[in-house]
Amino acid sequence: MNPEKKQELFDRELDVRGLLCPLPILRTKKSLSEMARGEILKIQATDPGAVIDFRVFADQTGHELLSSSESRGEFLFYLKKR
Repeated sequence: MNPEKKQELFDRELDVRGLLCPLPILRTKKSLSEMARGEILKIQATDPGAVIDFRVFADQTGHELLSSSESRGEFLFYLKKR
C-alpha cells in the first residue's frame, strides 16, 4: 500500500457502533489479524470509552492510530497495521 494515501482511503472498514468495551477492541484485533502489514482499518464506534481504548490499544500493540475524530456521538478511527 502506498504510504502517502490520505486517511480517507482505507483497506477495510469495521462498524462497531452500539457495542461497548471490550467488544470494539476485540473486533478490531480480529480484523487486523486478517489484514496485511501497512493496511489501514477504518473503525466506526459509539462507545465514548473507545477514544481512550484505541489510543491505549495502539500504544500497546504498535499499530499506528492515524486519526481519531468525533461527530454527533459517533467516533471514527483509522488504524494502520504494524
